[in-house]
Amino acid sequence: GSGAFHFSEDSTDEFFTITDRGPTIACADSETVVDVKDFCVRSTGADNAGTIFADTTFTPTIYKFNIDTGGVAGTKVSYEVIQTIKLLDLDDQPISGLPTPLAPLATIANAYDHNGGQQEFDPQGVDTEALVRLANESFWVAEEYAPSLIRVNAKGRILGRFVPNGLEDKLAAANYRITGNLPAILAKRELDRGIESLALSPDGQFLYFMMESPLANPDSAAFQNSRYVRLFKISLLTSGELDSVVGEYVYELDLPDTFTGDNTTQQSDVKVSEMVALGTDKLVILERVTRHTKLYRVSIADDTTNILASEWDVPATSPSLEQLSELAAQGITPLSKTKVFDSNSEKPDLVSNIEGLAVLNNEYVALINDNDFGITDTKTTITVLKIAEQL
Repeated sequence: GSGAFHFSEDSTDEFFTITDRGPTIACADSETVVDVKDFCVRSTGADNAGTIFADTTFTPTIYKFNIDTGGVAGTKVSYEVIQTIKLLDLDDQPISGLPTPLAPLATIANAYDHNGGQQEFDPQGVDTEALVRLANESFWVAEEYAPSLIRVNAKGRILGRFVPNGLEDKLAAANYRITGNLPAILAKRELDRGIESLALSPDGQFLYFMMESPLANPDSAAFQNSRYVRLFKISLLTSGELDSVVGEYVYELDLPDTFTGDNTTQQSDVKVSEMVALGTDKLVILERVTRHTKLYRVSIADDTTNILASEWDVPATSPSLEQLSELAAQGITPLSKTKVFDSNSEKPDLVSNIEGLAVLNNEYVALINDNDFGITDTKTTITVLKIAEQL
């Protein structure tokens, strides 16, 4: 449930979803989870900043669900998997969810198997988080490691991966095309806070993607305190291939004290986890903490400042965008946002960790959680709500 997408020509009760990199546990949590202190050890000693992969052979996978609402909205619904599409390299071999070799240009955590053995970095590994499907049955997929956008055919074969400029050589050994044509500044994403949201305009002409959080620009302190998340607009060719990045805009996160029921204490607890396009430049953005989900209607208007290729994309700019205390003083007009759903008031029993939003028709939407593969005994849960008209 890391992302969701309803294709307009499919039945109302069908939508696609995607896994992330697979079941993982932070090495720092090993004593609590597996009762072993310093479970992750490399040649220099214990590595509590690393990640344990319960299954190092896991392949990130697209699923298509058919759901049974029983005619009742607002309830958790049953579902069945009607299509499974594993991500593959150009030789149709399954790829992994293991981290990619990006250091020192981007932060990356070491990986360990279920016995505590350190794993090699995988130049074609991905941590997938969002997807859209095109009319020709191909997909665009977003992932967190690089971060990157991935072009996938109908059978799951990766045709190309688009990464921040300057990172392409780090992934050159991947058995698919690597192109460094995303803004280089994106390599400054905080660890595990890459591209989390992806949307496709209904006419298929534009792709939108959004970071999960502010960049660590110039450092993690900026990420921790900033409210400014970057949203990008890409023009697509008629084939669905990437043409060019045409826009970059600023989305301002809510303050943490506007969320409840989660012991939210700091700005970095607030994330953007999903996005859907209702029209060209008309978006709905899912902003959340663990147990509180909000949906905002957002439009890229004529007065919204396009910061693409500006000083705010230059790492040497000081203060950086993420360090600004206010945008107006710099002549930046952020995306306007209008709240259209708040789980605290409209669905207080909504399951935690909502990361997928699919608009099924002009009445209903489906929300799906990331269940972390049941590590915390959480089930994959789909909730259908009659709120599409609010969007």
